[in-house]
Amino acid sequence: MEPLVRIDNISVRFGRRLVLRDISLEIRRQEAVAIIGESGCGKTVLLKTMIRLLRPCQGAIYFDGQNIAQLSEPELTRLRARIGFVFQQAALFDSMTVGQNIAFPLRSHTKKSDEEIQQIVLARLAEVGLPPSVAQQKPAELSGGMRKRVGLARALALNPELVLYDEPTTGLDPIMADVINELMLSTRRHHAVTSILVSHDMKTACKVADRIVMLYPLSRLTADEPQILYDGPADKIYESSDPRVRQFVRGEAGSRVLETQAAAEQFAA
Repeated sequence: MEPLVRIDNISVRFGRRLVLRDISLEIRRQEAVAIIGESGCGKTVLLKTMIRLLRPCQGAIYFDGQNIAQLSEPELTRLRARIGFVFQQAALFDSMTVGQNIAFPLRSHTKKSDEEIQQIVLARLAEVGLPPSVAQQKPAELSGGMRKRVGLARALALNPELVLYDEPTTGLDPIMADVINELMLSTRRHHAVTSILVSHDMKTACKVADRIVMLYPLSRLTADEPQILYDGPADKIYESSDPRVRQFVRGEAGSRVLETQAAAEQFAA
């Protein structure tokens, strides 16, 4: 069966700085994949490139068999309606109520009546564990965890085939982070959805994902080393033979402490 997303040898460059190099991946339908790696390795860049918010300098990305670089703007708009994006800071419209935020994609991409939209808004709020009264509040009145849940409700408004999560638990306390983890699992149980999440949180990655892909910063690789250090089952990543993978998943500073000390001494000199 054709994978839902196929990434074929893409590279992404910002000016002279190469962020992604020769990345190839296939994401199967209804699979949950976590993309992990330290800051600056290109995780979010990869996520945005998947939906053509960024363009690769080489390679191609296919969604449901279509090369997205070849789509017209109307075709790309229709494709994006099949994708939900949960942004790192929720990215809610501050001037709108919660209900209006969730309704926004429905009003933009469908011809549903106001009554139908209202029913979907309330259903999505219930799905993420929020009462109907929240629909009348503004994002500024909500806690960080509630905003994250509203962001998920908005992403699910159009019943997407693919949901992209950018650091879904960042900035949350451990309990609320696990609430978001459970909601992501619940979303998979109730919807035939494919999930791709970017996260630094190993608990989230191992709990929510079937498969983990680990990227490494190009600045720390030689020209012939692959940027993907691990691509395999989530429950096997702690058994990886690569010391760089083990260092990251265990949260061990290792030689980085010596590098930091050396940089400080060089600056002091």
